[in-house]
Amino acid sequence: MPVPAAKTCDSCGRTITWRKAWEADWENVRWCSAACRRRGFRDADRDLENRIVVAVGRQKRFPLSGMDGDREDVRRAARRLAAAGRLRWTQKGRPVDPSTARGDVEVTAV
Repeated sequence: MPVPAAKTCDSCGRTITWRKAWEADWENVRWCSAACRRRGFRDADRDLENRIVVAVGRQKRFPLSGMDGDREDVRRAARRLAAAGRLRWTQKGRPVDPSTARGDVEVTAV
């Protein structure tokens, strides 16, 4: 059986890679971890995504560290937007993978 394509976590936006344990239920996998399943997706998350889109629309490049709010919540929202193809993550002008990037990053509109 070929390995199915990777998915994106509905909560944190990180890449979910296929695991043998999920073989029978891969179509219903939405979360990368139990913590993400408990946290879920909130209205505040959608609001934060909208704030990021507006901020990026005003500038060509936008540092995520410039957003108000919890740093990890901001990064989660930006990862979800990148997975949806609405943002691109960069560090020092080079594209980076949102699932593995560490440190300060900038986002640009796609």
